[in-house]
Amino acid sequence: MTRMEFLSISDEVTSALADGRAVVALESSLIAQGLPVPHNLATALAAEAAVREEGAVPATTAVAEGRPLLGAPREILERLADPASRPAKGASRDLGPLLAAGALASTTVSGTMRIAAMAGVRLFATGGIGGVHRGAAASFDVSSDIDELAATPVAVVCCGAKSILDLPATFELLETRRVPVIGIATDDLPAFYSSTSGLRVPHRVETPADAARVIGRHLELPGAGGLLIVQPPPAELAIDPDEVSAWIVTAVAAAAAEGIRGGAVTPFILSRMAELSGGRTLRVNIGLIVSNARLAARIAVAYARQVS
Repeated sequence: MTRMEFLSISDEVTSALADGRAVVALESSLIAQGLPVPHNLATALAAEAAVREEGAVPATTAVAEGRPLLGAPREILERLADPASRPAKGASRDLGPLLAAGALASTTVSGTMRIAAMAGVRLFATGGIGGVHRGAAASFDVSSDIDELAATPVAVVCCGAKSILDLPATFELLETRRVPVIGIATDDLPAFYSSTSGLRVPHRVETPADAARVIGRHLELPGAGGLLIVQPPPAELAIDPDEVSAWIVTAVAAAAAEGIRGGAVTPFILSRMAELSGGRTLRVNIGLIVSNARLAARIAVAYARQVS
């Protein structure tokens, strides 16, 4: 079985790849684990629609019936959105076991990158990446997203790392693992819900076409891994960093008190923060997911023109 036979690609995505048209990968853990019903499915569909509106083809990834999916059909997205389906959460390390088990699973940032790269898709949009968790010096809790970015040649468009993480440590580890971080019309590393983390990005470009040129030159380098392309959340939704920090402290303490561990930590904290903020963090999360999908599509269109 060849790599492409192993990977189940939708007809729409297959046609786009054959024609050299722009394709944007989208993750599905936001559907199964990241957002509550009914916002989960609605946001995923809105992200797909935003990609199409900008002239690219969306390719949401997932795992089902022993196959990795690129361009998962609506029926799979609906199953992922249904808590009764109890879908697994598939980071890149989990893909083999999940495929062998024939499980239904969403894909995280690292899982999506791995599947996208198999088909040569170079642009991927998500809300924010995982990174170094607070207290990682004792727990060693670091997301596999970092190593996947270091190894897998896909450009990830996002609003930085999730605010609940140790952002300075995450930024430092990205540098250690040789992952370029490029701001789109910003000098500041966004902090997911907030426009700035107080950290300065090492590289800045002004337009999607500029970003596409950077991606093209980076991927020409021998052994190149991924890139991180960051933009702030929509200005009308962004929250003051001090407010976010207070909610994080409360939510992290609650997670520790309830014994939440591993992959369950981030969904728990995000859910608790939505409660503490009166839904404000949820609104930002939804808005930035769609905004990032739109930006990734614009970059993908420019990149497709560049390599054609």
